[in-house]
Amino acid sequence: MSENTPVEAGLSQRPTKTLEDLLNKIRSYFPQADLKVIEKAYYFSERAHEGQIRRSGEPYISHPLSVAGILADLHLDLDSIATGLLHDTVEDTHATLEDIRREFGEAVAQLVDGVTKIGQMKFKNSNEKQGENVRKMIVAMGRDVRVLLVKLCDRLHNMRTMNFMPFEKQEKIALETLEIYCPLAGRMGISSLKIELEDLCFRYYRPDMYYELMQKIRKTEAERTRYIEDVKSQIGAELQKANFKYDVFGRSKHLWSIYRKMQSRNIDYEQLYDVLAFRVLTDSIAECYGVLGYVHSLWKP
Repeated sequence: MSENTPVEAGLSQRPTKTLEDLLNKIRSYFPQADLKVIEKAYYFSERAHEGQIRRSGEPYISHPLSVAGILADLHLDLDSIATGLLHDTVEDTHATLEDIRREFGEAVAQLVDGVTKIGQMKFKNSNEKQGENVRKMIVAMGRDVRVLLVKLCDRLHNMRTMNFMPFEKQEKIALETLEIYCPLAGRMGISSLKIELEDLCFRYYRPDMYYELMQKIRKTEAERTRYIEDVKSQIGAELQKANFKYDVFGRSKHLWSIYRKMQSRNIDYEQLYDVLAFRVLTDSIAECYGVLGYVHSLWKP
């Protein structure tokens, strides 16, 4: 896999608290990297944001450090991670784009400029057509896909820490994220990021329904876990007989997805059976179709 290719995998919930945490994450997938640019970007950002405090009471540097950590979880390249560290410096500190260009080069400066411009866009109200138009403008502004990735990771960390904001702002940001950023994450194929964003939006946009549904799901957690393992075993037994090389994964569908199904079908959670998902990975397209045949022999479509 290229170092520039984002990984589609579950995002780590392990926080990036220190520069060393970040460097270790990068070394885990890019062991030969020269990390001087990351160290330089961290200290530049730390100096630029000196004295700034987030609503949580933490020093502001905790935010760009966390954004850079999420980018490292996605196995992004060094310029992207440096941009994660620097993404708020031009908009929120005395630093200028020329400072970034002089210290980090044209490539990083262009990425920071792209993220800054997207951040300056205003979302006025909930409107499907407006949401689509804003998404198109964001995509046009982020001609380098890494600009969009940095902005998505920035939004994800802000959503993860939104409990410190006033309720009215929580609701507004959740709706904006749901209508603008979640679809972008989906179009880019990063389902782990999209899923987490959607569930965080659900939590702040419809907290009553979120916690009610979460309670119902928790009551059946043990039963669902047993069922997932049983299905994986059945699939595995059939594929072993056929000498397939495979990996089987099973999971519960995320809260927002379940809620949307309930809404579209006008049913309660107890009436919904489509709450689990399974994925089988094989070595080739031909084997994939072969696996599909075995699955259909176990469960009729």
